Amino acid sequence: MVGQTVKGLFFRLFYPCVPQSEAKEPCWIPRYEYYSGLADYMNLNRKWFAPLLSVTFGSCKIPVSWDAPFRPSSHKYPLIVFSHGLGAFRTAYSAICIEMASRGFLVMALEHRDRSASATYFCKLDPEAPDLHEDQMQEEWLTYRRVPRDQKEFPFRNPQLHQRANECKRGYRLIQSINSGKVVANLLHTDFDLSSLKDNVDLTKAVVMGHSFGGATAVLALVKEAQFKCAVALDAWMFPLENSAYPKVTKPVLFINTESFQTAESVAKMKKINATSSESKIITILGTIHQSHTDFTFFAGNLVNRVFKTRGTIDPYEGLNITNQAALAFLQKHLQLKEDFDQWDNLLEGIGNSVVPDSPLAKSSL
Repeated sequence: MVGQTVKGLFFRLFYPCVPQSEAKEPCWIPRYEYYSGLADYMNLNRKWFAPLLSVTFGSCKIPVSWDAPFRPSSHKYPLIVFSHGLGAFRTAYSAICIEMASRGFLVMALEHRDRSASATYFCKLDPEAPDLHEDQMQEEWLTYRRVPRDQKEFPFRNPQLHQRANECKRGYRLIQSINSGKVVANLLHTDFDLSSLKDNVDLTKAVVMGHSFGGATAVLALVKEAQFKCAVALDAWMFPLENSAYPKVTKPVLFINTESFQTAESVAKMKKINATSSESKIITILGTIHQSHTDFTFFAGNLVNRVFKTRGTIDPYEGLNITNQAALAFLQKHLQLKEDFDQWDNLLEGIGNSVVPDSPLAKSSL
């Protein structure tokens, strides 16, 4: 966490690390307040459902080495700034972020403060505290906010979208500062030294990625930050993006859609971007649902899946592999990476098991 106001940034970093013999794995959902926020987002009684969600997911860990030393490399790491969807939070896409980091990317998973997250917070310095220390900070929580009944959705969501895209831009600029050697204070207790990133990030190879609301955020961030070379939009919710923005999106976007979420209107908006950037692609993974890009599809058992619909008919791991492989092939092409990710180029044309080109509106038999 950086900055002592709501204008600061909150994020989880995923990075290539030095292996540890006794690595500590962090909790997937870091605080109880997020369970309350998830209940609010799903329009459920938080008194009953927050404890239920805590029991269901509270023991889930992320298979990473917490606070492990950063692994320097002879070549610098490309940067991915990741934007979450409505009701999500910075750790809700850990499976994708882990895979990208394991492939040699630095991944900055933002937690947006536009009140689209299930919950989030920032820390303010106690006016009577003499030093900048976590124990002397005051937490101020921001809860999920629904569209007011007297307001239409677009004028409510569009400003949120712009705030999110600006946070992606500021995320890039923050990594730029750290990479140049600027000392940046993390307000939360951690043994990880941000200064170890100095001169290790290739800022000429920066991309933005996101799911749902975060997918539209990624598209708009391409317009706001010239240093982003391309975007990967996972089942993008295109509704909040104003029509005047589409001609300004001149860089490539990969749309990886699920089978059950998109509408003809949404796909038509994606194709507007294809018209301005010939390198943009649209593919659909068959047997997937909107939550297939999130960690919920892995952690939820059969009962939870039936209640909350967290899985499609495709095996979650197969769906994740297709998503990651298509994204990596796209990033290799547009960042000029010297890797072997081009082995999955066929996926970008919608060729392969459980993947098709474009976004068919008729459901498959998978």
